[in-house]
Amino acid sequence: MIAGPLTAKWGYTDSEFSAYVLAPATTASTMQIHERGINMATKRVSSKSRGADAVGLLKADHRQVEQWFKQFESAHGQRKGTLARQICQALRVHTTIEEEIFYPAFLEQAQDEDLHHEAEVEHAGAKNLIAQIENGDPEDEYFDAKVSVLSEMIKHHVREEEQPGGMFAEAKKAKMNLKALGEELQARKKELEQSSKEGKEIAPSGARRALDSAVLTA
Repeated sequence: MIAGPLTAKWGYTDSEFSAYVLAPATTASTMQIHERGINMATKRVSSKSRGADAVGLLKADHRQVEQWFKQFESAHGQRKGTLARQICQALRVHTTIEEEIFYPAFLEQAQDEDLHHEAEVEHAGAKNLIAQIENGDPEDEYFDAKVSVLSEMIKHHVREEEQPGGMFAEAKKAKMNLKALGEELQARKKELEQSSKEGKEIAPSGARRALDSAVLTA
């Protein structure tokens, strides 16, 4: 049962978690409950990352998206589309703050080009699939397959960053100022999330798109 460890981590009771997050949504009223459940989960994870160092903040993002992917597996109808949008939006914010702030700082201080370049390639591949999902429809024949493949890609990427000898461990070993970076990441994340709420697209710059394209075709 997945509720136990997550309720303990996020502060839900088991009954709250089941009511707001896990139960299948089949009507308009229950869809509203599920929307609130998603928002509650987001706020709880966000509160965990507030004041965290860079690694803590990025790991909190990972846990949040993992849970949404898990929910997607049993979702139906409108909820499936809602979760897919939530996942894609969260990943766009996450990849942007890593690429703008964390990855350059890591490359400068840890000077590990292999880890840095692998992460960049993985991001470029994930963003290509994210764009396809965002432009798709939950009723499309390959929609579920695309979300499933994206989930596997993100699991691999997270494992690579969080494992011993991965980017996060090496960042700590390199004595990076993770507290200051965490504050910078949090500020930029808040800015991007606000832009998204205002209906603005979270899209890479022209230079970033060119770099992603070059990474994928190199």
